[in-house]
Amino acid sequence: MTEFLRSDVMIAFAVMTAVTVASRLGGYWLMGYVNVTPRVRRMLDALPGSIIVAAALPVAVNGGPVVVFAILAAMAVTIIRRNDFIAVITGMAVAAAARALGFGG
Repeated sequence: MTEFLRSDVMIAFAVMTAVTVASRLGGYWLMGYVNVTPRVRRMLDALPGSIIVAAALPVAVNGGPVVVFAILAAMAVTIIRRNDFIAVITGMAVAAAARALGFGG
């Protein structure tokens, strides 16, 4: 049997899937008890951006100048175009082009 199909790996996948589904459903259930005031609405509207920053910051710190430049390019496109999809494509293209030209590691 391959390493990927070992029973302990499959059990780990199943447990991670169950925890993910439970946390998402639990979040929807708990939000049913929250009064959505204007203050709570502002917090919920800001949440996706803070999640992106929390995910991108460690990558930028450890990724070197190519990653920082790609993130800055994606941020610029987000500010100018207000389109997250185009920003992601731009960031990936900048990183790929920089690495193809021999910059970074």
